[in-house]
Order: sequence, then structure tokens, then C-alpha cells
Amino acid sequence: MTTPIELNELTKTYGSRRGLAGLTLTVEPGEVFGYLGPNGAGKSTTIRLLLDLIRPTAGTARVLGMDPRTDAVELHRRVGYLAGDFVVDGRQTAGECLHFLGKLRDGVPTARIIELADRLELDLSARIKSLSKGNRQKVGLVQAFMHQPDLLILDEPTAGLDPLVQQTFLDLVTEAKTAGQTVFMSSHIMSEVEAIADRVAIIREGRLVALDTVADLRARSFLRVRLTFSQPVPAEQFAALPGVTDLTIDGTTVTCSIDGSPDALIKAAARHTITGLHADTQDLEELFHTYYTGEQATVRAA
Repeated sequence: MTTPIELNELTKTYGSRRGLAGLTLTVEPGEVFGYLGPNGAGKSTTIRLLLDLIRPTAGTARVLGMDPRTDAVELHRRVGYLAGDFVVDGRQTAGECLHFLGKLRDGVPTARIIELADRLELDLSARIKSLSKGNRQKVGLVQAFMHQPDLLILDEPTAGLDPLVQQTFLDLVTEAKTAGQTVFMSSHIMSEVEAIADRVAIIREGRLVALDTVADLRARSFLRVRLTFSQPVPAEQFAALPGVTDLTIDGTTVTCSIDGSPDALIKAAARHTITGLHADTQDLEELFHTYYTGEQATVRAA
């Protein structure tokens, strides 16, 4: 099958300002690919390069096996795109806008538009200029999904949506994947990507700092442990244990983080009387914050 997205040393600079620096990655057919990073990291720049809305300074991009520049017309027929700043003629009703865009796609069945609008709770009779940001975003989602494209490129797709509609969006992405479509979705919200993505790339300051499956990223998260003892324990018995970091002792309570097996910690604790034990894996939001702030920046290809 044709590789949906293939980037090789893709670079974009704006004068002295760097937008993207040597980005290399491949998105596989039929996968949901999460593209994460804080605002300004280079996510929208990447997407605009994929669609030839801007031109690269260096490097190459292939989308559905085509050159975004020379094959733009054919490529755009096969892509569903939601911009991060979705804007259309506010004088139209949502229904008029979607039917017009459907005709540009060689026709989209009215029933398909109505089905998506109903699921997203979008009033097709409302004029776009009267809609809230969240409802305008629903119009953008319908136009991206309605022609069932081979590739969906979605830039911050849940911006402005309430939690119930966000869940409907996640359902739509899951259905697209089941139908064999590929989804490339940018976001700065880990939780929504975690729910549906097969793989995740993290970008920071225009550079790729992580590329892995969600499962493997979760496996790399550390364990937070809180132990309560019947009486105070010596700090030195725990400070030098393998994998133990962020150790604090407050009276009879010991808290720390464990990277790897907790075996040594448990054996050390067993020398004393334990009255309480609580352990949680690191929240993935915290793990991704580590990449965002530059404390960890080793790229692992998955």
C-alpha cells in the first residue's frame, strides 16, 4: 500500500526564525498517528507543508505517494483537512456551506452530511457567523470527514469542543481507522491522543524528540510510591537504592519515584513495619511534559 506520509529532513525557516528542523518520519497506512507538541512547536508548519500551503526550505515530503506541490489537485481530492484556524463564509448556513464544499468533492450524499451533523449536534440551519467557536469547529469536522478520504489531516481538531462532542470525535476517528483510512492528528493534549493513537511523535522547537507507540511510552513511565511506616526510617537506607529518585521523608512517610523494578525498594521497606502502601504509574501528561521541557530528548523509532 502507498505510504500516506513520508518526510525526509523536512525543514522550514522564516528568516532567522526556525519553524521546522530536519524532520524525518513515516506514517503507515491505516494508522492513527498523534503529532504532539506545545503551541509554537512546529505542528501547524508541518501540516501546511504537507498540503503545499507553504513551501519547504529544504528536505522532501511525500503524501499518498505524491508530491504536494506538483500533484496538489489530485492529492487534495484524497485528503480531509481541518485547519487549526478553520474559517469559511459566515453568511452561509452550516448546511449551505457543507453542501457547497461537498460539490467541490464531486458530490457528497446529503444523508452523510446530516448523519455527521446529528452525531456532532450541529444545527445545519444556523448561519455560520452566529455559531460559537465550538460549533464552527463542528462544521470543520463534518467537511473533513464527509467524503471519507484516504487520509485525514487534522490540526488541533477538538479545539472548542465540549467533552461529549470530543468523545464523538474520537468515535469518528476510530471508525475511520476501521474503514482503512489513515489519520494524522496534531494536538497539545495527550489524553485525547492516548485514547486512539497507534503511534505518537513529539515535536519541540521544530525538532522531533520522541517517536514511539503509546504503549511503549507508557512502559517508560516511572512508578510513584508512598510508603507509611509505624515509626521513622533512616533516609540512607532508601536514597542509594537502584532506580530511586525524588526521595522525600516526612516523619513516618517515604515518597519516591522508581524507574525500573521496585524490588530493591520493597525489600528495603520490608525491614520495617509498613502501615500503608500506595503506588501509581506516572501520568502520561507528566511524561510528555518531560519531553516538552527538554529534560529528555532521545528519539526512538517505532
